[in-house]
Amino acid sequence: MSTEQGVTWGEWMGAHKTGAAIDHESERIDRQKAAFGHDTIARLKDLNVLIVGCAGVGVETAKNLILSNVGGVVLWDGSICEEVHRGSNFYVTPEHVESGDVTLAEASLGELRSLNPFCRVDILDKTDALGDDVVLSKDVLGTRRPYAAIVVTKFLPKKELFHLNESARANGIAFIMAISNGVTSSIFSDFGPHHEITDATGEPTQTLAVSNVEVLDEKPTLLKVEGVEDGEKVVIVTVAQNEHGLEDGDVAVLDDMREGMEGLNGKSVTVKRVAIASPTAAKVDTRGVTFKTALALPTTAVISNYERQYDFYKAAFDEEQGDSGKKFPVRTITIFNRLALVLNDDNGKKLLEESNIASIDIFGQYQSGGLLNQVRPPIAKQYRSLAESLEKTPVPQMLRGEDWELGKGVDVHLSILAALNFHEKAGHWPRLHNTDDASELVKVAEEISNRHKSVEGSCWSQTIQYGFPTGDARDLDEKRIARYSRLFPTELSGFCAFLGGAAAQEVIKASGKFTPIDQWVHHDEGALVVDECKSNFGPLFGSRYDHQIAIMGKDFQAQLANQRVFLVGCGALGCEYLKGLALMGVGTGKDGKIWVTDMDRIEVSNLSRQFLFRQNDVGHPKSVRGALVVKRWNPS
Repeated sequence: MSTEQGVTWGEWMGAHKTGAAIDHESERIDRQKAAFGHDTIARLKDLNVLIVGCAGVGVETAKNLILSNVGGVVLWDGSICEEVHRGSNFYVTPEHVESGDVTLAEASLGELRSLNPFCRVDILDKTDALGDDVVLSKDVLGTRRPYAAIVVTKFLPKKELFHLNESARANGIAFIMAISNGVTSSIFSDFGPHHEITDATGEPTQTLAVSNVEVLDEKPTLLKVEGVEDGEKVVIVTVAQNEHGLEDGDVAVLDDMREGMEGLNGKSVTVKRVAIASPTAAKVDTRGVTFKTALALPTTAVISNYERQYDFYKAAFDEEQGDSGKKFPVRTITIFNRLALVLNDDNGKKLLEESNIASIDIFGQYQSGGLLNQVRPPIAKQYRSLAESLEKTPVPQMLRGEDWELGKGVDVHLSILAALNFHEKAGHWPRLHNTDDASELVKVAEEISNRHKSVEGSCWSQTIQYGFPTGDARDLDEKRIARYSRLFPTELSGFCAFLGGAAAQEVIKASGKFTPIDQWVHHDEGALVVDECKSNFGPLFGSRYDHQIAIMGKDFQAQLANQRVFLVGCGALGCEYLKGLALMGVGTGKDGKIWVTDMDRIEVSNLSRQFLFRQNDVGHPKSVRGALVVKRWNPS
């Protein structure tokens, strides 16, 4: 492992810095503290991340994590820099390519280190294998901490990839896989057999003022509370806010309860939403003044009003329909200023026991005051391994909902598993524009699908309707799978940027903040392949744009080169757009040009999001410094 570093480890970690150093790091991440909160920011400093692969997705992931101020990032990629890598890895230079012995990890290291002096960045030696002695190190980068996450951004041999995933799972290391192949991109997230989420949404918790508490001896039929049967006793709390913003199963702590109810203060209670059944024909306007005014009445009065309404419309319906057998149409209206307290679960039993309350009737003593403070108890989740999820994901998620509903993710999923099996059998990955490899990959995918067909809950080629498997066999989408094979070695800068952001966000979830994605999400953008005439996408020139040309053609590249683009803004998004335009070759032709404008000057707090800038750029115009950087990347 490289040891070159400008400062010692003690100066890198926030806990060891004093005086101006603390203020400087704090100023850099000021916006992040507002988004993540102080606790999460502190936990991020404990995260060491191993990134496998330093092509487009890998360098984008590393860049985003370093800017997020994690504790340390280690890179591994022994691939030698080629000219085509300059189309997605913005840190690869002509000198790296001409050298002939510089790896992608080595080419990326210097610039990545310069992004954030408070995040330690290093590389594994190119001769190091990803064995357990490396991956399970207990002292990464001298922090005396292990890896918290591994991000795989390139395909590895099947056996090696599965072993890496199992090692991570067995040692509490988050495993993320983000890969881009042609017009297909996929991300996989595995936080192991046990992961605790401390804040599932990142939204601020609610504090609700209680305006009334009622005990209903028998729940009326029209009143709907999940888990409460008609005739059962139920406690209904009315809050002063128009909308409480809570969900079924949320937990709140009682506070400021008075007049004989002080023993309830500090006790946790589970809450459920309250709804009421109303005839559809009544057309109740829940946003109208009449509805909101009615909700100011006691719950018993509200129910009484809706019972009269229900009876009126039901009688009219019965008279009109007679014995037709038609069902009386009813809608359920959620009453957003009321909650039901759940007193028969563990929280409720504990509340009654610790408060020495024999009956819930004590809530009927309510006179005034009271608060409900929402709390978020930790959520324990478990995830399947990479091997299991590749087999037993019958309807893989797609980024576009309509693609998921139609089951298009099945063919992408089978393509990934087929590629791993193809490599295991052939000893190489599918080659660019190779029709023999494409035919073989389709054959392997079909074999996998047929084998999975007899396995309950597995991924195979079956008809999907509205996101649900029907069990009816369908033909594989051979065109989609063959295209996946032909474009397998390529990656587009836009997909790399998207996956790099998504993968970095998944790593941050290792802190317990936010809910990880449900294992797999795929995207396939076949619309980008518009002209597959052989003379249009080949032969290639050996240029930095070869991957783009291999997918979208020479004609498209020529049109890009002569585009004239005026970019307004060079902040966090503007830097990304400017990078993307430069990597794609926009404005490089004789008639093309890019203009960028931004009235702002660079501030220290910008450095954690706007990756084109460094400390010595502070005070200078964003547009001027941003343009200088990307012109170095692509002088054309």
